[in-house]
Amino acid sequence: MSSTNPWFLRARLKTRQLLLLVAIDNEGNIHRAAETLNVSQPAASKLLKDLEDMMNVQLFERLPRGMCATLYGEVMIRHARIALASLGEAGAEIDSLKEGHAGNVRVGAIQGPAVTLIPEAINRAIQERPLLRVSLQVESSDVLMERLTQSKLDILVARLFAQHDKSRLHYQALAEEKICAIVRPDHPLLSLRRPSLANMAQCGWIVPPTGSVLRHRFDLMFRNAGLELPVRLIESTALVFVLNMLRRTDYISVIPTDAAGYYVEHGIVSVVPTELACKMDDFGIITRKDWLLSPAAECMLAALRDTACDVYGLPRLD
Repeated sequence: MSSTNPWFLRARLKTRQLLLLVAIDNEGNIHRAAETLNVSQPAASKLLKDLEDMMNVQLFERLPRGMCATLYGEVMIRHARIALASLGEAGAEIDSLKEGHAGNVRVGAIQGPAVTLIPEAINRAIQERPLLRVSLQVESSDVLMERLTQSKLDILVARLFAQHDKSRLHYQALAEEKICAIVRPDHPLLSLRRPSLANMAQCGWIVPPTGSVLRHRFDLMFRNAGLELPVRLIESTALVFVLNMLRRTDYISVIPTDAAGYYVEHGIVSVVPTELACKMDDFGIITRKDWLLSPAAECMLAALRDTACDVYGLPRLD
């Protein structure tokens, strides 16, 4: 075989070897990895040794109580996950086409754009591809980024943070996310011309869980104002619960201003007329550089970019 052929052809790389790399990484030892693949341990050991011999590198350190990937192993495991996820997507796309759909696309979004951007973008995408199947997940940016890395999502509308490897991502900034306080339309706070943060600190609040970016900014807002944190707190990001709880109580909640606008327009909540010193960083459209988008995902990406120009007043690219 010519040496100009790709290494994986010369190595006669097997799909089972890719599966084994991922299984060892997940399980921590070759015995449990072999069990998950339903092969014997000697067969699994031979698959790994054949691959290491062909590549002339050690992929795992053999330790007394398991196995740990070397730097070479980490590279192969990452690409094995990408390759296997891509093959899985190929099967899903074919199944979708067999069922008469125009492909699948999996989108993740944070709360604000999930209300203001995503619905119209999906509407435009399905006008172009009426049988397009879209899956939407609304979560925090950290959760969405993890799922993108795991190839469980194709496109995100979310934030990038310092811990994210930006060299492997495409990022198109869209807008900053402003935050506001919302209450039921007949809340006592609304009788005040401009309620102060001290007034609001006496109320109960529904806030994101500890560890989230918005919760950190919320806590910081009170500390910077020299105020104690509100005592009565309920932690939740489930908007259906939040809106129902606000309707029944005098609690306040913090949500993106864009998302609040929709519910204000429909008379479900009112915005407290106080500007909160609780701003969030910008968010944008995120895709992976090492992941080839399907035609369905490309259609959704184009619709997102087009819709974002209208929603956020961005210039259109020629």
